[in-house]
Amino acid sequence: MDLDIYELKKIDLRDGIVLDGFPSVGLVSSIVANYVIDFLHLEQIAIVDSNYFPAVALVRGWEPLSPVRVYGGTSPDGAKIAVFVSEFQVPQALIKPLATLILDWADEQKASLVITPEGLIGEEKKEKVDVYGIASTDYARQKIPEEVLKFEEGVITGVSGVLLTEGKKRGSDVIALLAEAHPNYPDARAAARIVEILNMIMGGEKIDPKPLYEEAEKIEKNIAQIREQAEKVKKVPKDYIYA
Repeated sequence: MDLDIYELKKIDLRDGIVLDGFPSVGLVSSIVANYVIDFLHLEQIAIVDSNYFPAVALVRGWEPLSPVRVYGGTSPDGAKIAVFVSEFQVPQALIKPLATLILDWADEQKASLVITPEGLIGEEKKEKVDVYGIASTDYARQKIPEEVLKFEEGVITGVSGVLLTEGKKRGSDVIALLAEAHPNYPDARAAARIVEILNMIMGGEKIDPKPLYEEAEKIEKNIAQIREQAEKVKKVPKDYIYA
């Protein structure tokens, strides 16, 4: 399959973490990836390219960006991290080659762990979002914090699913973190909960989740107002609407 990674800058990622940030339920993985990039001021170190990617250029800050990018750097205390991120859904035919490319690249960089955040459709809003975890190896399972629930039965699709199965096949250490999320809007609360778990895995408060929780409150208030207005419209007499 026509899929290549072009390194723009070489950095040391030995024993670091590689994070997958492709769109998922509630855009959880995308929010987590972009938040980590912004919070840690990671720089673009590579692009992933394919003839099958959308024929677009994402423009930010007067700069054209590729549909799939890789950012890298360190936290203030020296933890190494790289993030694959995209705003576009991966074409079905590229999901397996892309997941394989991520694992190959992580192995080349001698990274210790690949983490893939995902949204899991939740039925109702909770004060504290539940996060479920599953890993490809015994070593990776030991890295999952105790408060993360076991994902014992179900189906994980897309890039995350292939990262897990391919990781198990080749013995690569992969963790999938699935946060209960709302499927109809960007769920910053679920993303903030994933960030909290990431901090536990990485050892310490490296990425502050508070701004994400604040953003979640704004989104939820806006949605509540929209629903309230919609209910008011429903109650308006038809004669009044068409008068």
